[in-house]
Amino acid sequence: MNRRKIKAPSGILLIDKPEGITSSRVVQGVKRALGARKVGHAGTLDPFATGLLICCVNQATRLARFFLQGEKRYQATLRLGIETDTGDATGKVVQTVSGKTVSEACIRSVFQGFVGRIRQTPPTYSALKHRGRPLYRWAREGKPVQKPPRTVTIHRLTVLKVDFPWIRFEVFCSAGTYIRTLGVDVGRALGCGGHLSRLRRIQSSGFHVDEALPFERLSDPRVIDGLGERLIPMAAALKDWPELAVGDAVAEKLRHGRPVTDDDLGPGRVPLPGGGPSAWIKVIDGDGALLALLRRNGKGRYGYGGVFSP
Repeated sequence: MNRRKIKAPSGILLIDKPEGITSSRVVQGVKRALGARKVGHAGTLDPFATGLLICCVNQATRLARFFLQGEKRYQATLRLGIETDTGDATGKVVQTVSGKTVSEACIRSVFQGFVGRIRQTPPTYSALKHRGRPLYRWAREGKPVQKPPRTVTIHRLTVLKVDFPWIRFEVFCSAGTYIRTLGVDVGRALGCGGHLSRLRRIQSSGFHVDEALPFERLSDPRVIDGLGERLIPMAAALKDWPELAVGDAVAEKLRHGRPVTDDDLGPGRVPLPGGGPSAWIKVIDGDGALLALLRRNGKGRYGYGGVFSP
């Protein structure tokens, strides 16, 4: 007997990644559990790191680039006195400084020196690409590739607890910030080096890890049966984006990618972009489903950032 194949819906699934597995493994687990055609994630977590992974299902994979631009919040533990080649506890020890202690006041002062716009050199063990291959693969082959420094923003950096040589801290930062690099740089500024022993992402693009499903629960049949209900609709996932509802005639134009102007959308009806990642607006249909992403190009015309099928 031929069974009708049910098409998995599109949306966002939040997963709490455990330690010791890759982000790709999480993606494959979500894909199998949902029976989805396509799943991607919005921002890699290192295998040793835990926490929030935004998984984009089917059409929602086209939203990943917008989530990648979102700000992040992490909690981490820095172990002073020992540097590793990876900047975390999984690497080989490359330098040890023993017998040195640093006061809590000094530690807090140094941490505050990293708040604001700073220059960071990406770690050689990272998912950044060189000639189409991740840097960590080059490094594992003994051919480390050093990418040039780049500017990132540390909005807030809070020391939560000092129990020398352990420092637990929280950081709220821009996209592209490497917390491992931040830990290494803090350790060097303190004159004793250091590496991250723990790292957990607790917030990303307006989502919190408390909303996420622990990855281990994907093996529970009862959870799998209700997994579709946990999917966040694409329109709801674009938090704080200006929203515009359109009628059937304009919706038909948008579905076919035809040019649209202020006259189509209604003079004075187009919301002004807020504090989102860009000047994009989300357009929804009569059912509240995401129809298109548009950006005003000037002279009352709009460019497309994506068109989505019902």
